[in-house]
Amino acid sequence: MLQKKTVLLWLMLLSLEGFAQIGGEDTYRFLSLTNSARFAALGGSHAALTDSADLNLPFHNPALLQESMTRQVLVNYVRYMADIHYGYASTAFAAGRYGIAALGVHYINYGSFTEADEEGNLTGNQFRAGEYALNLIWSGQYRNWRYGVNLKPVFSAFESYRSFGIAGDAGLAWFSPSGNSILGVVARNFGSQITTYYENGEKEPLPFDLMVGFSRKLRHAPVVFSVTANHLSDWTLATPSEEESGGEFVVKPQESFGKQIMRHLLAGIEVMPSRHFTLRAGYNYHLRQELKLDQRLSTVGLSLGFGVKVKRFRLDYATTRYHLAGTSNHLSLGINLNRFF
Repeated sequence: MLQKKTVLLWLMLLSLEGFAQIGGEDTYRFLSLTNSARFAALGGSHAALTDSADLNLPFHNPALLQESMTRQVLVNYVRYMADIHYGYASTAFAAGRYGIAALGVHYINYGSFTEADEEGNLTGNQFRAGEYALNLIWSGQYRNWRYGVNLKPVFSAFESYRSFGIAGDAGLAWFSPSGNSILGVVARNFGSQITTYYENGEKEPLPFDLMVGFSRKLRHAPVVFSVTANHLSDWTLATPSEEESGGEFVVKPQESFGKQIMRHLLAGIEVMPSRHFTLRAGYNYHLRQELKLDQRLSTVGLSLGFGVKVKRFRLDYATTRYHLAGTSNHLSLGINLNRFF
């Protein structure tokens, strides 16, 4: 079993479940993180967006990888709280008659920690913690339908403890003839640990997520609406809580049907006043309910961002309010290499 572990490491791991929004017993939770500034501004991970040039789309649904994304280069960076940062880099290329392929690297760096013994005495030794996933994405097309898969070998390291696993995504997307509407469905992060963190350890499940999404660009206005239902394989997302009654603590009654539905939905809107500039906003009801403080609701669960296109470059920024304790900032840079050749 684990010995000589710093208490800070386990506090960090518990907080990771918090910003992933869904607690549980699974591992490799960083696979569920939204590192794209655009997706973060729209409330989180969406299964369908109307854009043929954003290489972030196949990270969330591999069926959205399209030929127009070839020879694009993408770099995402997120500065989170407590010295945690993570990101994603990717590029796409044509695979001839076999479809379109993309290669990406997803990582999270938890920072450095000071080791302590079983009694909590600091030893002075420093160690680091991080997790990494390679993304091997492929997509094909049949009429108005696209289909795709994403194979993700995962490596996780916490001090001297290591784990290797395989995760995968499989998606399907339907494009309307006009191209203004997209319907997508994706199963994300299915797979298994290959090796556990310590000898003879039990294999932990991965953060599986089943999502269905729809986006629509208005025909006569530069506005795009997006909505996605996520975690469809787990109906009850509310965390059981207690309240004081008559000097005793009792479990709160289950939420209404409508509130349970709201916890599964992400909603976003994009407004494009010009072809070079986009404003974005999103709302995550589940995140708000889990991390708000009743004494001060603030803007928890709301997200804002913008995008700028200048010739061959595309820059996106988003800020997401997770809690009163802090805010995450997302930055994405895309470069169209086709303009160089």
